[in-house]
Amino acid sequence: MAAEPAAPIVVMALPAEGAGRFEAAGIEVLYTGVGKVNAAIALTRRLEAHRRAGEAPPPVVNFGTAGSSRLPALSLVACRRFVDRDMDVGALGFAPGETPFDPWPPVLEFPPRFRGLPEATCGSGDSFATRPHAVDCDVVDMEAYALAKSCLAAGAPFACAKFVSDGADEHAARHWKENVAAAADRFLALYRGLLSP
Repeated sequence: MAAEPAAPIVVMALPAEGAGRFEAAGIEVLYTGVGKVNAAIALTRRLEAHRRAGEAPPPVVNFGTAGSSRLPALSLVACRRFVDRDMDVGALGFAPGETPFDPWPPVLEFPPRFRGLPEATCGSGDSFATRPHAVDCDVVDMEAYALAKSCLAAGAPFACAKFVSDGADEHAARHWKENVAAAADRFLALYRGLLSP
């Protein structure tokens, strides 16, 4: 008899982004902490535990907030293309967002997973964005690119949905605080939709 498929790993940066909804539904969430390094370490450890147990890598689903100067606040988008908005090695002739001598392309791309959501390219960086950046993207966050790259390295399927909490401008910090928990029920509904046939 075939083994049951592994449940997806739900990943968020902070408990505030899920507002306790997943835990109340009995769904474990991997909280990574803020930033690309924390995100990569936390998810790689979890995926490595599956590898050591002889298991195939489970799907990974990332939910979280993002800023955008292009999309309206309180909108929900599916992200399946990811860029590193921090990477800048232009002095050596590399384009913004291009990691020198890296085996992966500058834009990491995954198959679509969320039906009915508009798509957006997500640019991740270790700064809370309050001004424009050189790498082209629709929404900005601080973890998704690192999560996507960890999944590529481990061979794990990856899906990501972002809730636009702010305009990535001078008002971003205040708006993020006001809106951070507003998408929790929508995230839970998206997760349940992924599990339904």
